[in-house]
Amino acid sequence: MDVWQLPDVRDALINREFGRMCQLIRQCGEVRQDDIAALTDLSQSFLSMLESGARKLTNIDKIIQLLDGLQAPPELTGPMLRPSMHYPPTGSAPTATSRS
Repeated sequence: MDVWQLPDVRDALINREFGRMCQLIRQCGEVRQDDIAALTDLSQSFLSMLESGARKLTNIDKIIQLLDGLQAPPELTGPMLRPSMHYPPTGSAPTATSRS
């Protein structure tokens, strides 16, 4: 079962309740905090504090790290939270290495 299809998981993500989201994903996906830590490169102790409510996740880089590691679908996160997604260039804008 895809945990991202579960209404509670989707609601937690939409409401930016990342601790609850992680907890639900772990319960429904039968994974451990250590597993999520390995997927996201966030520490298990940080995830524990996040789930307990002792810590909040507000840093955009950490949010992206969490969502990327958990492979959250872009249709749920929106493109602004997913800068690692690359789209084909639409113009001929110069790159940092090009010279005029």
